[in-house]
Amino acid sequence: MPAGSAPDRDAHVAVLAEQLPRMMRVLHGLKSQQTADARDRAALVLLFPLSRLGALRQSALADLVHADPSTVSRHVATLVDQGLVRRIADESDGRASRLVVTDAGHAALDDLRRERESHLGSITADWSDADLATLTDLFGRLLDGLAAALPAGTPSRPSTSSAKDPA
Repeated sequence: MPAGSAPDRDAHVAVLAEQLPRMMRVLHGLKSQQTADARDRAALVLLFPLSRLGALRQSALADLVHADPSTVSRHVATLVDQGLVRRIADESDGRASRLVVTDAGHAALDDLRRERESHLGSITADWSDADLATLTDLFGRLLDGLAAALPAGTPSRPSTSSAKDPA
């Protein structure tokens, strides 16, 4: 590290430490502005890990998304009622079931992805391609670093980064 760069680095880390809670507040604000279908939209978020990882037990899904099992149960019931997820027998334990995304669920997930991409596209419309690429790369590195800091065995600790893992 070149001489004199530590104070600059420390200042940037301090700003980043202030920005992360702000980002969480902004994201929370965006979530709270959702319409009456907020519960359905919250349930849709569960489609991301199910699509990415395949069939999961409901308890594993709750662990993965760090949510209370009763909350996940309500969301899964919504997804099943809407035909977006179906239950299949767990081959390892006939008493248990696993959740699988249906074709309609994949279509809903594609719609949600397009909606998010459209929203982010409009927010970054006046950014240069280079700025957007830089943010994307650095944000991915930040997420990888944060995920790596999670204790070993944490369900949402990914082994690799994935641009299609917004949940």
